[in-house]
Amino acid sequence: MKLSTKLTLFITGSKLVIVLLFVCALPFLVKHIASEYTNYTLLQQQKKVLNIISKNGADYYFDGDETYGSYTMLKEEFIALLPVRDDLKMDTIKDSQRLIESDTLNYRVLSVTFKDHNKNYLLEIGKTTTSINQYDKPLQRFALYVLITLIALTILIDLTFIRILIRPLAKIINSRLINRKFPFKDKQQSVDTSTTDFIYLDESLILLMNQINEAFHKEREFTSNASHELMTPISILQNKMENLLAEENLDESTSVAVVEMMKTVDRLKNITKSLLLISRIENEQFIRREEVSPLLMFNEIIEEISHRLEEKQIKISLSISADVILEGVNKDLLFQLFFNLVHNAIKFNRHEGQIEIKDRRLNDGSYEITIADTGIGIPEADLPYIFNRFKKANLEGNVGFGLGLAIVKSIALYHQIQIDVQSKINESTEFKITFSPTAKSSYREELLSVPNV
Repeated sequence: MKLSTKLTLFITGSKLVIVLLFVCALPFLVKHIASEYTNYTLLQQQKKVLNIISKNGADYYFDGDETYGSYTMLKEEFIALLPVRDDLKMDTIKDSQRLIESDTLNYRVLSVTFKDHNKNYLLEIGKTTTSINQYDKPLQRFALYVLITLIALTILIDLTFIRILIRPLAKIINSRLINRKFPFKDKQQSVDTSTTDFIYLDESLILLMNQINEAFHKEREFTSNASHELMTPISILQNKMENLLAEENLDESTSVAVVEMMKTVDRLKNITKSLLLISRIENEQFIRREEVSPLLMFNEIIEEISHRLEEKQIKISLSISADVILEGVNKDLLFQLFFNLVHNAIKFNRHEGQIEIKDRRLNDGSYEITIADTGIGIPEADLPYIFNRFKKANLEGNVGFGLGLAIVKSIALYHQIQIDVQSKINESTEFKITFSPTAKSSYREELLSVPNV
């Protein structure tokens, strides 16, 4: 999962949790706020009444009566004033019930005692709890709408900021790690960012890529130079052994020893040639401007290697479209690639085994050639490494130098060909060679015969 996706999910989830908690706490918050506001209103009314009494005296309200009481038409508020005993002291705000005109109502009541002209009075100011709570639902809805709007706005701002913040990271990943082909030919440009961590990451990746590139070029140069330099002494040594073997006075044991040495030198020469070929491919010293018919090419390969098929009595089935032409390739390299695969299919096949070569056009426009055999197979643990140089599968007997598939891989990379391998021990091995839609291939109306082998 991408970092931006994780941050988006975290931000959205955290905001939703906040909304949920707020929704759960909202009724209590609104009720508390309404209660505190009512207390404040009652205190303000108390202050106003006491100011009037301090100026005009309590008789201003009594008007000749012993007590004073007044309430609104809907009985939502009331005020009461009455004399009490001198030792009574009160200063409270609490919920209580009052009987007003035979109606028992719940009120939030402020009760306070005060003295006026040495007389103790009790002042009560009340407000019905119904009128206090009548705005709870609208307030809750309003608060919820405001919260949701703010949350949505903050999410939008956060996502925009995250997108801007990690944009340099996305550029670093796309330019340094994704769809990069080794070796890196283009000069590495630093990503423009003000984030110190991204700058450090970008510089570290550039340094690492340059070091890898330099090491690769040194290795490739060494392989090329070593292969060139080795060919001369090997050829000289081979010629001297041939001259030595041509001498008439050479006894039989010495002749046998010379022949064995020549075999060793010949193997060394083949290894050197293979390394030199890989080096030339990696240095792109071959031209890719030729056109190749896969059917004609496989016919040539089969004709050249037919004696190996006869030795192991292997049947080969060739089912290649006659009208396919591969363009923009190097014929010799492509011949070498398929020759090595067919050679391996014969070499590691069982006696009286089978080889099937077929092709097809995929839905995405790719062109695929499959080479399958009924051989001894490749261990699953070895499959990721079979294209490495000098890597040999865990097989018995003479398995070569471990360079055949390395050459195949080098040619495939040079032509941007994809190779997939599937294998089952003692059953089969299947190589799929896929030419991408970007690779030049076309169909031509030509009638080519497919030989029966």
